[in-house]
Amino acid sequence: MSMAQSPSEPRQRTAEELVAEFEQERPARRLSPRVSGPVSAVCAAMSVFAFWVVFFPVAKGGQYYLTVFLAATLPLVFLTHRGTVRVPAVLLPWRRGRGAAEGAARRDDPGWWDWLLAVSAIAVCVYPLLEFDAFIERRQLPTSLDVVAGIVLIVLVLEACRRTTGWILPAFCAAFLLYAHYGGLLPYDWSLAHGGFDVDAIAAHFFMGTDGVYGVPLNVAATYIVLFTIFGAVLEASGAGKFFIDLSFAAFRGSRSAPGRTVTAAGFLLGTVSGSGTATAVSLGSVAWPVLRRAGYSREQGGGVLAAAGIGAILSPPTLGAAAFIIADYLRQSYLTVLLYALVPTLLYYLGILLAVEIDSRKHRTRPVVGERGTSALRLLGRFGYHFLSLFMIVGFMAVGLPPFKAVAYATVLQFLLSFLDARHRMTPRRLYAALVEGIRSVLPVVATCAAAGIIVAVVTQTGLGLNLASVIVDAAAVFGDNATVQLVVTVLFAALSVSLLGLAVPVTASFIIAAVIIAPALLSLGVATHEAYMFIFYYAVLSEVSPPTALAAAAAAAVTGGNPMRTMVATWKYSLPAFLVPFAFVLTDNGGQLLGTGSLSGIVWTTAVSALAVAALAAATGGRIVGPAGPVERTLCAVAALCLLYLEPVAITAGLVALACAVGVHLVLRRHPSRAPATADEVCTAPTLTEGRL
Repeated sequence: MSMAQSPSEPRQRTAEELVAEFEQERPARRLSPRVSGPVSAVCAAMSVFAFWVVFFPVAKGGQYYLTVFLAATLPLVFLTHRGTVRVPAVLLPWRRGRGAAEGAARRDDPGWWDWLLAVSAIAVCVYPLLEFDAFIERRQLPTSLDVVAGIVLIVLVLEACRRTTGWILPAFCAAFLLYAHYGGLLPYDWSLAHGGFDVDAIAAHFFMGTDGVYGVPLNVAATYIVLFTIFGAVLEASGAGKFFIDLSFAAFRGSRSAPGRTVTAAGFLLGTVSGSGTATAVSLGSVAWPVLRRAGYSREQGGGVLAAAGIGAILSPPTLGAAAFIIADYLRQSYLTVLLYALVPTLLYYLGILLAVEIDSRKHRTRPVVGERGTSALRLLGRFGYHFLSLFMIVGFMAVGLPPFKAVAYATVLQFLLSFLDARHRMTPRRLYAALVEGIRSVLPVVATCAAAGIIVAVVTQTGLGLNLASVIVDAAAVFGDNATVQLVVTVLFAALSVSLLGLAVPVTASFIIAAVIIAPALLSLGVATHEAYMFIFYYAVLSEVSPPTALAAAAAAAVTGGNPMRTMVATWKYSLPAFLVPFAFVLTDNGGQLLGTGSLSGIVWTTAVSALAVAALAAATGGRIVGPAGPVERTLCAVAALCLLYLEPVAITAGLVALACAVGVHLVLRRHPSRAPATADEVCTAPTLTEGRL
C-alpha cells in the first residue's frame, strides 16, 4: 500500500524547517552551490582562525581580533539571512508552515542588495585595520571619515540584527541611540536626564572604542561562544547526538513513566550538542514524539515534555546558554564558577520535571513502550561512552586552571580524535569541513545580536541610565511599604516580570545583556549579591522561550506533535514551573544564596534538601496528585507549602512543613472516601510493543 502523501494534505515539515520557523537564532537561507561554496569556505577559514587565535593570540590585541572577526562574520549575515521582514509564525497561526515551505521551494540566493550590504560591511570593518594604531589614537578626535564609517557600521549592525532576530531589538537600539543624543533636551530635574551627546561623539565612541559594537558582548561571542558552537558541530558530526538519544531510550524502559523520563534525559544530553532549547525540542521531538504518542501522551502533554526538556538543556552544565559566558565576563570569574552556580538549580529543575512526569504517567495512565532494539544501556556505554569524555574534559581542563576557550579547543580536538573509534561517524576531511562551516554559521545570529546589544550597553554606561532606572524601580517598590523585605520582594517581582516581557521580544542573549545593565543595579542596591542578581536574570531570560504567549520552544514542540500551541505552552509552563520559582529563593534571603554553591557544605546541603521538598510540593500542587488524586484543598496547601519552603528562612520553613503535613494528612483522610478510591486493575492499560519507528 502506498504511503504517498495526498495532495490535499499539508506537507509534513522537516526538523530543519521547523527550526528555521521558530528558532530566533538560526540561519534562514538555503544557498545554491555556487553561493554556498564561497560562503562555506569563508566559514571554515574563520573556524580555523578562531582556533589559531586560541594558541597564537593576535599581536595587536583583542580589539584588532574583534575587528577582523566582525569583518568576516558581518558580511556573512547578509548572505545567509533574508532581508524580508519575518513575523513569527506563532503570532500568525494561520500561516504556520507556509513560510518554511515557500522558502524551501523558491530560489534562496542573496540578491544585489544583499551583496551590496556585504561589501559595505567588509569596507567599514576593514577600514580601521588599514592604519589600526593611528585609528585607535585619534578616537578622541575622530575625522569625518571615521564618523561616517561609524554611522554606516551601526546601521549595518542593526540591519544584520533585524535579519536574524526581527525588528524589536534593533528598535530598542535605535531608541537608546536617540536617548543618547536627545537626552540633554529632557528637563534637568528628571532622573533620566543627561548632558546629551552629538552624532560625532556617539559614532566615535561606538566604533573606535572598546564599548559599543566592539564591547563585551561581541568579545564574548568571538572568543567563547564561537568555539562552543564549533565544538557542538563536531559533537553532532561525530555521532554524539545520536548516541545520547539512543542511550536515553535504552536506559529507561519497562514502566509507564519511562517514556517521559527518557525524553527528559535525552533533552539534557542533546542540549549539550545543540545549545538551543528550540532546536533541542524539535530534534528530539522528531524521534521521541512517536514513542510518547504510543505511551498515551496527548499532543499537548507530549509537546510540553519536549519543550521543557529542550529548554532545560541550556539551563544546565556543562554547556549553558551563551549568556553564561557573559555572566563570567561581567563577574570577572571563571566559566567553571558559573557552572557551579547552576548545578543545584539544574538538579531542582530536573527533579521538578521528573516528578511531574511520574504524576502525569499515573494521572493519564500512560503505558510503557517496549522496542525491538535490544541493545542495553551498558552495552551502548561500553561501545560509545567515549562521547562523554570531551564534555568531562571541558570541566576538567577548567578545574586545573585553563581558560574556557582553551578548554573547549582541547575538547574539540579530543572529540575529533575519538570520532575515529566509530567507522560510521569518523571525521573525514569532508565531515570535518562541514562541521567547521556549521560552527560559524550557527554563531552568526549571536554575533549580530551581541554587536547590537553592545550599543545598548554603551548607552547605559555612558549616560548613567542603568543607575537612574534602578532608582526608579526601587522607588516604585517603596510605594508598597517601607519594610525592606517587602521592597525586595516587590523589586524582584518587577525584575522577573521585566525580564520575562523583554524575553518575549528579543533573543535570550540580548535579553540578558539588556537586563543586566538596567535591572540588575536595582537588585544590587537592595543588597542582592552580584552573582545572585545575574543568575536570576539569566534564568528568566532563558525561560522566556517557554513563557506564553510566544514561547517559541513550546510552539515548535506543538508543531512537531500537531497540538494546540497555547495548551502546549501551558503544559510546558507546568513542567518548567520550578525554574520560575527557584530563582526567587536565591535572591530573597541570604540562605537562598547557598543554592548557587556559595557558603558552607552543610548550608548547601540543607537548603538544597528544603528546596527539593518545595519542588515536590509544587509538583503535587500542579499535578493534582500526592498518593492518589488530590483535591483543591490538598493542592492549595501544597502550593502554600512550596512558596513558604522556598523562602528558606526558619519561620517560613516551619510554616511550609506544617502546611505540607496538613496537605498529606487531609489527603490520606479524604482518600478513604469512595470518590477518591484508587484506580482499579482493569483501568490499567497493558504495555504495547513498538514495532515500527525508532526507539
